[in-house]
Amino acid sequence: MITFAIVGLGRIGKRHAAIIQGNPDCNLVAVCDIDSAQTEYAQTELNVPFYPDFTQLLANTQGVDVICICTPNGLHAQQARIALAHKHHVVIEKPMALSKEECEAVIFHALQHSRYVFCVMQNRYSPPSVWLKSLLEENRLGKIRMVQANCYWNRDERYYDQNPWRGTLALDGGPLFTQFSHFVDLLYWLFGDITHIKANFANFAHQQNTEFEDTGSISFQFVKGGLGVFNYSTAVWKQNFESSITLIGERGTVKVGGQYMESLVHCDILDYDAPTLPPSNPPNNYGRYKGSAANHHYIFENVVQTLNGKSTITTNALEGLKVVDIIERIYQLRPEFRPSPLS
Repeated sequence: MITFAIVGLGRIGKRHAAIIQGNPDCNLVAVCDIDSAQTEYAQTELNVPFYPDFTQLLANTQGVDVICICTPNGLHAQQARIALAHKHHVVIEKPMALSKEECEAVIFHALQHSRYVFCVMQNRYSPPSVWLKSLLEENRLGKIRMVQANCYWNRDERYYDQNPWRGTLALDGGPLFTQFSHFVDLLYWLFGDITHIKANFANFAHQQNTEFEDTGSISFQFVKGGLGVFNYSTAVWKQNFESSITLIGERGTVKVGGQYMESLVHCDILDYDAPTLPPSNPPNNYGRYKGSAANHHYIFENVVQTLNGKSTITTNALEGLKVVDIIERIYQLRPEFRPSPLS
């Protein structure tokens, strides 16, 4: 039995709680949030102690195995370091931090205190992602010539009005951190690091509620070879439209698409028949908007297996750092933001 406590009881913290309590090998023992309105939910829905302060949580959960960090992005690294220093393993929601330097500090603390850091990148578990990884490991496509990822989502004023930290550079960081880091992770997981980055940014629909862009087009080269393009936007009207990835290789062309990269759209590979993939889990449903695939249960199964010595981490701290590093290098090209002249 692995014991857990959760810091941050917003939508994603509640999802962690539900999955922990639904796993017979996990035990949720406490939660923490600065919003005292969450007290009733913790006591009636979760039936666990509620603490309004992280320090109080740590003082009362000294024997807990794992702390889940589900707070705003800009707090992840600091709270992870504190939890590690108190001898807890940590599960960090994406992104691991908002800078490579912060990620390095987390890794230092993990090594210093001999504790694990699990980074939440649940899109790796989706059947199309697993299949793409197998194609590349088997070298079915040969040399990769080009990869294009498109992520076109809706985040309107209702989303940003729910929490004051959303839309801020200090605690949110931008859509590549908050909405699309899962897809940056897939690019890194599948194809490795990138270089020769070029970027264009614009803010079409969120000038009143964000300090950063809502739309970007990134071009780059993969260190291992091949060109890449990543187009994204949170300015799509009404609802999420598409999350897709197209691979062009010397021996074939593949596209995985749908709203959340959940379906095989095209497969034409030399001497290869397209498989029938298992159905993907539905996206996380947050009421007025939806997020990436509901694969968090795989994360906690991996935590249990790893801490019991039966597996290894599926997304370790170094991989979490690399995702942040790539996003940070892209955002170094982001100028001090001004309203787009195109809007």
